[in-house]
Amino acid sequence: MTTERPTLLRCAGRTVARYTTRPPLALDHSPRPYLHPVTTLGGRVVTETVPEDHPHHLGAGVAVPDVAGHNFWGGRTFVRGRGSVELDNHGVQRHDGFKLCDPDGFVEELTWWAAGERLLREHRTVAATALTDTAWALDLTFSLANVSGRDLSVGSPATNGRPGAAYGGFFWRAPKEAAVPVVFGAESGADDEESVHGARSDWVALAGEGWTLVFAGATETTRRDPWFVRAAEYPGVGSSLAHDGRLPVPAGETFVRRVVTVVADGRLDRSGAAALVRKAVAS
Repeated sequence: MTTERPTLLRCAGRTVARYTTRPPLALDHSPRPYLHPVTTLGGRVVTETVPEDHPHHLGAGVAVPDVAGHNFWGGRTFVRGRGSVELDNHGVQRHDGFKLCDPDGFVEELTWWAAGERLLREHRTVAATALTDTAWALDLTFSLANVSGRDLSVGSPATNGRPGAAYGGFFWRAPKEAAVPVVFGAESGADDEESVHGARSDWVALAGEGWTLVFAGATETTRRDPWFVRAAEYPGVGSSLAHDGRLPVPAGETFVRRVVTVVADGRLDRSGAAALVRKAVAS
């Protein structure tokens, strides 16, 4: 796989992210474009890539563990009745090119390949917007079209028999620090990992040492996807495309999701997070 110079994303006159389009990774990592490092305006790094605990976690991007049985997440595959096993079923998200590439964002075309077959065509839009002197927003939309010529479906370890593991879709791996990050949601009482994980909420927040990330579903459809949240085991937040059952993607059909992430210096409280989400989604 060819390595290209990362694309820089700038906001408020600063570089806040690097986007790698063709990472030189082994196939069992499910190679795919990703954002890393992503930083606050103050320079704190808030993503992690290839960590020891999960070497297939790649910063911020889009990853799906089961598309018609093909693994676009990386690592082992959960198989009903067998558990997590090593399979030769990994796919690749190929960067086909940029339709637009500006300092504050880009529009990218990708193709999802597995076993020599083109399964999905993706149209991805990423944009950076300043919110305050200490916060900015990363707006990521992905549109996936089934170009295989046959009906497909998206699954997760949860739909394959592993309760609580409905990850797949947008995913952000944050850096592991000495202290477990604080987790809270939009609703009163959503104050820890247990109460937020698997919940349908307008937004969820992850706060570490001097930084806060607030993840918001920016469309009605996106908000219907429950959140996948980890804090104690490792810090990561993502959406669940296949939570209660597999997501059907008929031949020729397209599905779209949009997640806006507030990237802030300091520790936000619920009201501060909510105010920045409103500003980010409206911008």
